[in-house]
Amino acid sequence: MIPYGKQTISDEDVLAVSAALKSDWLTIGPLVENFENEIEKIVGAPSISVTSGTAALHCAYAAIGIKPGDEVITPPITFVATQAAAALMGAKIVFADIQPDTGNIDPNVVESLITSKTKAITAVDYAGHPAELNELRKIADRHGIYLIEDASHSIGSLYRGIPVGSIADLTTFSFFPTKNLTTAEGGAVSSRNVDLLERAKRFARQGLVRDPLLQNYPNEGPWHQEVHEFGLNYRLPDVLCALGISQIARLKEFKKERTRIFENYMDAFKNISGIELPGLRNYVDPMWHLFPIRVNPNNREEIFTNMRKLGVGVQVNYIPAYWHPVFKEMGYERGICPHSEIFYKSEISLPMFPGLSNSEQERTIEITSEILARYV
Repeated sequence: MIPYGKQTISDEDVLAVSAALKSDWLTIGPLVENFENEIEKIVGAPSISVTSGTAALHCAYAAIGIKPGDEVITPPITFVATQAAAALMGAKIVFADIQPDTGNIDPNVVESLITSKTKAITAVDYAGHPAELNELRKIADRHGIYLIEDASHSIGSLYRGIPVGSIADLTTFSFFPTKNLTTAEGGAVSSRNVDLLERAKRFARQGLVRDPLLQNYPNEGPWHQEVHEFGLNYRLPDVLCALGISQIARLKEFKKERTRIFENYMDAFKNISGIELPGLRNYVDPMWHLFPIRVNPNNREEIFTNMRKLGVGVQVNYIPAYWHPVFKEMGYERGICPHSEIFYKSEISLPMFPGLSNSEQERTIEITSEILARYV
């Protein structure tokens, strides 16, 4: 079975992790700061590491002070963590429909949904293609709200020549094995806003205040630390940061491979009937995480099943978030974002990862083309 996504682990990665295991540090040590510095070089903004992409979102929402009754506008086509991390803090999730070609949130829809309770817009860079960040930035600034970018798919991508991670008020990343680089489990938050990033960091470090200048009782002793606001333990350990540092060293290589795979698919399918290919704006330079095709919704399940039977491990990304029963129980109904629902009903993700061989991609193309021909 050719998987739709897979980690790419080298001997250098293994040696880096082995060296970390033999060091004096397993949890937070010198490699954490080193990894965060390497992330900053890629994204163009100071960054903190955390234990997952979900943790990164939770920290971002905590940094902007989400409270019960606040509204957060998000697209439905994303993993549910984009919404869950805010909903658990009491926020009301407001779903904005997507642009049909990219799967990203539609700024025109966002504008129409803003109310006096809106706290933030959380855009998602679906498949690695950056959202319309300039338009969203203008909307957020005009209404005095925050722009958060869920860039779980898109570290290494550029938007109008600017690295993803340095445009939104806060940007979150995931380093899950199928993502563009991995720390096994892990994530990060980046921001050029020093105060917001510090709030995110403190939340990820259990709310501990160690700087005597910021403490209420600084004369207790050199061991003293205080909690002014509750946080959680989202610390990424040294041993996983070792893997991240080694992976970042190959990020350009990973992007080159993902771009090659993307272009091969686009060329192979350009004249194939019954398939809609990913949209690509001419002002973005994505690091592709997924290759999402869209087929006739009436045939999608059969196409999906047949491809898996023939050894191509396709996936569907994603069920509209408000279709999950947890949102139905909160009063959300199907039909509120029609473009998202059409997108979901027709979407299939083909294998996309740096270790995908030419023969595996050729096999994927051959099988996809053969199956689609049955429905023309």
